[in-house]
Amino acid sequence: MRTAAVLYVLALAVRAVLVAIFPDPAYPDSYYYVDVARSIAAGQGLSVDFVWIFAEVGNRLPNPAVLPIPSNAHWLPLASFIQAPFISLLGPTAFASALPGVLIGALVAPLTWLIARDAGARPIVGLAAGVLSAIPGAATVFVAQPENFAILHPLVAATLWLTARGLKGDAKSFAVAGLLAGLATLARNDGILLAGAIGLVWVADRARVWRARRGRRAWSHMDDRLPIPVMAAVGAAGLFLLVMGPWWLRQLAVFGSISPTSSSGAALWLRTISEWNSITADPSLEKFLAQGLPAILASRLDGLVSALGNFAVFVGSVVLLPFLLIGALAKRHALDYGPWFVYTFVAFAGATFLYPLHVPGGAFIHTAIGLAPHAAILSVEGILIMVGWFSRRRGSWEGRSAGTVFVWGIVALVVASAVIFTGPVQRGWDASRQPRIALAAELDRLGVPKDDRLLSIDAGGFKYWTGRPGVVTPDDPIEVIESVARAYGTRWLVLERADAARALAPVLAGVRPSWIGAPVFQIPSADGGLPRLALYPVCTVSGDTRCGT
Repeated sequence: MRTAAVLYVLALAVRAVLVAIFPDPAYPDSYYYVDVARSIAAGQGLSVDFVWIFAEVGNRLPNPAVLPIPSNAHWLPLASFIQAPFISLLGPTAFASALPGVLIGALVAPLTWLIARDAGARPIVGLAAGVLSAIPGAATVFVAQPENFAILHPLVAATLWLTARGLKGDAKSFAVAGLLAGLATLARNDGILLAGAIGLVWVADRARVWRARRGRRAWSHMDDRLPIPVMAAVGAAGLFLLVMGPWWLRQLAVFGSISPTSSSGAALWLRTISEWNSITADPSLEKFLAQGLPAILASRLDGLVSALGNFAVFVGSVVLLPFLLIGALAKRHALDYGPWFVYTFVAFAGATFLYPLHVPGGAFIHTAIGLAPHAAILSVEGILIMVGWFSRRRGSWEGRSAGTVFVWGIVALVVASAVIFTGPVQRGWDASRQPRIALAAELDRLGVPKDDRLLSIDAGGFKYWTGRPGVVTPDDPIEVIESVARAYGTRWLVLERADAARALAPVLAGVRPSWIGAPVFQIPSADGGLPRLALYPVCTVSGDTRCGT
């Protein structure tokens, strides 16, 4: 177990360095999880004093429009749950939010080594794959963010491993896989796909036995295996419900649905991604079908292509792809990888048919990160298979030595890709972070009350940096945005050049309606164009003279 300990320390060190360089959340998902965790730690429960997207309040402008609102109508709470105790102990700091994810996420490296060993792989396979999980190429920059990457990376891999052990006769492992699938579903909505994959494995295993009894060719080469017991499947389902049952009851009690944004159609029946942040689009199955079959097929194809690109970059680090294909082909009948193949198929099907418009925004990356540990093992196997093939044809090659050189050479390339990719991404995050830090200081300098509400494109992010509540600017006409500002009594508008609702672009250029005043704070851009960030007073009540004429 010394190898496992070394791999854990390596993974922990990598994540600690990432946190040291960039400790804060960097994008809406991670801001949201931190904000909810801080609310829990402060004794305010599952509530937030901002609207990050109107799908959380029924995809409409509520009447009355109130804050705070119940949290987690769309994003699920596990990432916030694990942060809350650390925040209670250490205070509402970036380090407190990052720490649990670092500790949990580092488990993926020794877990990968253990999966490889259990599959009968050579020692070099487990060790190299463990290093690849500790430093997963282009995905490395995300694993220290205080959200779901750190959770799903080891959790999905462990679920697939235990499912495979169930195929090999370990009924208890199969049952526990249901528990882990429940935790994955408590982390993200698409965790239900993992539970579905486990169910498909059980059904396929039963079909194998049925076909064998009828004298037909079975799906597996191990026809004499006993099937996974029915009680193991019942146990898996029961443990899954043990995790998700209480949460679904909460969702039913608060929102009237176990999956509010799915049942309303806000997440599933989008025709364009702009409808996701709109209160006038009213997505529905009828409107979705009305766009016609060509448009529907085109959007599904775009989702698949984007998912393949995400997989190539963030799981295969591009350089691993040919070796992954070789390894996958060689191990296609191995029980240890059967659940991985099933879940890979289910994950791509989900990205193609269920949420294709969300894939370009990064939704599939969260799903795919859990595929990376097994993919790393198969990739190393593929490298050794390729080297073995060449060494048998080139007498000058010594197979074992050449395999070692090639394996660690490829690992070095993946590690280098992590370094190359991480730098620009973190610089981009910092370019967004610095204006927000400056805005927070300016709001305090101006004496803006802590309960003044902000209108912005990222209400959760500005809550994190300024401590002030707010509402998202919907992707709707300026008149609709004005109605949102009036309904929620927002006092300030924050616009960012890099990301703003389309109807507000003229405001940043100086063309303002009467209810928006002149900017009181701006951060100029390096190119001399529109400001990177600007703060405007919003006047929606009688007697507010801040907006002038």
